[in-house]
Amino acid sequence: MTRRAMLALLPTSLHLAAEQSLPRKSKPLPMGSELVRLLDPVTEMPVTRLTSPVSNSFLPVAANQFVSTKDRFLVFSSDRTGHNAPFRLDLRTGALSQLGPTDDVCPPSLCLDASNRILNLLDRSTLKEIGLNGKRIHVLGENVTAFSFGSSTADLVVVSGGNLYLGANQSTKLVEDVAGWCMVRPAGSGCLFGREASAGEREFWYVPLSGAQPKTTLLAKGRISNPYWSPDGRSVLFLREISDGNFTRSVIHEVFPETCQEQHVTNTSQFASFAPNADGSVFVGASRSKAQPVVVLLLRSSRRELTLCEHGAKNAAAVSPVFSPDSRRVYFQSDREGKSALYSVNVESLIEST
Repeated sequence: MTRRAMLALLPTSLHLAAEQSLPRKSKPLPMGSELVRLLDPVTEMPVTRLTSPVSNSFLPVAANQFVSTKDRFLVFSSDRTGHNAPFRLDLRTGALSQLGPTDDVCPPSLCLDASNRILNLLDRSTLKEIGLNGKRIHVLGENVTAFSFGSSTADLVVVSGGNLYLGANQSTKLVEDVAGWCMVRPAGSGCLFGREASAGEREFWYVPLSGAQPKTTLLAKGRISNPYWSPDGRSVLFLREISDGNFTRSVIHEVFPETCQEQHVTNTSQFASFAPNADGSVFVGASRSKAQPVVVLLLRSSRRELTLCEHGAKNAAAVSPVFSPDSRRVYFQSDREGKSALYSVNVESLIEST
């Protein structure tokens, strides 16, 4: 189906104007950068490849802040130096700059602070912060396997030795037997963490960050993945796989920590990974379909989908599509051209900015 045909089928609530959303003549890309403009073969959408597939480039985990819309840059990791190192990409010029010397960073861990002036990351098992201006490096903690910040540095939570701790110094143990990730609630009042239940099955748990003996709460279990705090912090959004005979459906659910009530949000076209935009009104997902390995926009209110482009990745779960903070662009990664490269699609004519 051509993009014009798809646009004709969309509900008006997507705020589409067909004549505005079709590709317009754009400015030439900067010389000397790795930026390459492509035309998607499935939808005819213009797609920009941000990094060369000569080396591997990786986005941070989609729940982390890694795009600055004010200064138009994103942070990512690449093995172009021989090991995974952090880089800054200027989205206007395509210029790349390495962010300080590191040994071997954990690609999913990169996360900007609220000011977009400091980058936090794991360098092997060392939690570091790097100033983007002077590139000054400060060590926050050792023997860390995961971390998450809330609204301030006081809400820092780390995973070390399979335990969840409050603070980089690991002086306050919150929970034992924790999987290798954690997500502080937007308001900083609690933390989401995971446990491995059995092969292919997981558990999502919640623990408050205050109180003498914080009580942990089981929120969801089973074939679940991709947890996100909703923008208002009231619930946790995630993917759940539901088997109906020989067919497995991928649906978006949400659960509320205070009541443990889990509810269905919407079905998906076999999403293997997804992310909400800044107000939770639209989702972007990567389909695991072998016949149609595409990136999809899904409107929450009407539950209608729009195919953005083909991702063509070998592993759809690794595509990790995500919105920019203002919802004007979608970023994703794919190894469709050999090694993992970063891509972006402009969606400001398809959905409202946030």
